[in-house]
Amino acid sequence: MLKRFILRALAFLLISSFVVLNAKETIKIGAIVAATGPASFLGDPELKTLQHYVAKINAQGGVNGQQIELIHYDTGANPKKAVTFTKRLINQDEVVAIIGPSTTGETMAIIKFVEKVGIPLMSMAGSVAIIDPVKKYVFKIAATDRMACKKVMQDMNKRNLTNLALISGSGGFGKSMRKQCKEVAPSFGVKIVADETYGKKDSDMTSQLLKIKNNKDVQVVLNPGFGQGPAIVTKNYVQLKIKHPLYQSHGVASKKFIEIAGSAAEGVRVVAPPVVVADKLDDSVAIKKVALAYKNEYEKAFNSQVSSFGGHAYDALHVIVDAIKRANSTEPSKIRDAIEKTQGFEGVDGIVNLSATDHLGLDTETGMIMLEIKNGDWTIVK
Repeated sequence: MLKRFILRALAFLLISSFVVLNAKETIKIGAIVAATGPASFLGDPELKTLQHYVAKINAQGGVNGQQIELIHYDTGANPKKAVTFTKRLINQDEVVAIIGPSTTGETMAIIKFVEKVGIPLMSMAGSVAIIDPVKKYVFKIAATDRMACKKVMQDMNKRNLTNLALISGSGGFGKSMRKQCKEVAPSFGVKIVADETYGKKDSDMTSQLLKIKNNKDVQVVLNPGFGQGPAIVTKNYVQLKIKHPLYQSHGVASKKFIEIAGSAAEGVRVVAPPVVVADKLDDSVAIKKVALAYKNEYEKAFNSQVSSFGGHAYDALHVIVDAIKRANSTEPSKIRDAIEKTQGFEGVDGIVNLSATDHLGLDTETGMIMLEIKNGDWTIVK
């Protein structure tokens, strides 16, 4: 009887040791994405990209001999859910790094939690406020709203346009980009001569656009925002027969925008990451190879057009994986240190050079290009 008990105890210990060993062999990476809801056009391609490339990395042997375990939650673009899931990833799932969230509002809501416990966060949202000022554990992969403002105003200068009207979304990204554009405008000789906003649930922006149309000083219009709002603005713009050039931000850098806006999108200029038009980039562009490879693989795997948002997920994952390899560790603090030392990383969003004073590492030239919609497709503005 005693012998049988001892044998069973030994067997239990062996099984327990095996489970613990295998648990340690898994690198747990968290992901918070808006896969459903009003920002699903962001989160859906992000999640698909993460799942696809985690499976691919694991099939190729994983990272330093360990398999990645992707633990993801869908926030529906709700900041409160983002906080709940962040706490769960940290306290229950014990992840070593977090990718996301998809939106600015969600990201700003969780920063204090990742900073407090020391878990590296790679946000996929747009606001420069995420990484300016620099926070120790917070990084960002997507080009900033400030960069987008600069790119638009550089293009305005080329077209000899100076008087700008803003019509901005009231969400975190829209508010932030509006603020950034107002701050950088003087350095480009641009005057903000009209400043309108709209709410998240607004289904018609005619009244705001009529004010802009009737303002004789306006020469050009910029719409900082994402989701359905910019498509509605674009449709109302054509309905009111406004003749001024219209710019949209990188918040609509997806074919979904063209599909929703329809023929009204014709002639609209959009600042966007280069992956959106990877096949149209000049061969001299350093990131063309990786961007085109991602575009082709994503479109083949999911039978849908690539977007800049899935590209953010691709880069976020691979920067973290590269950091784990270089750190030869899954300790969050060591991963953080290695991320911060990332140099010359060729991603689909651009070339990334991070440092202690720059937790984005993209510049306006490699991270953003100007596109114009012609015949229902993107064209590169030279």
